[in-house]
Amino acid sequence: MSGGASEKLSLKVVTPRRLLVEAAVPAVSLPGLDGELGILPGHRPLVAALGSGELACELEGRRQAWRVSGGHAEIRPASVLVFTELAEDEAERA
Repeated sequence: MSGGASEKLSLKVVTPRRLLVEAAVPAVSLPGLDGELGILPGHRPLVAALGSGELACELEGRRQAWRVSGGHAEIRPASVLVFTELAEDEAERA
């Protein structure tokens, strides 16, 4: 990781019903099976199973978060691709 302030991750979050997010973000927080995963640009490649919890990132200067349940994430140095389901209360509002 070069540490440049302008580095971003390409984040794509897909649920069974819709594309939830597709944006460039500075970091992503995911609920891994063994705890929270914090992902920054330059992260080593990883495929992670997700548990229930909060998926969070910063969009347009504001923190955005969704309650998710299960799925998996494919993490690469410049991108994060997440396949998950929204928790019931979030799915009803979407």
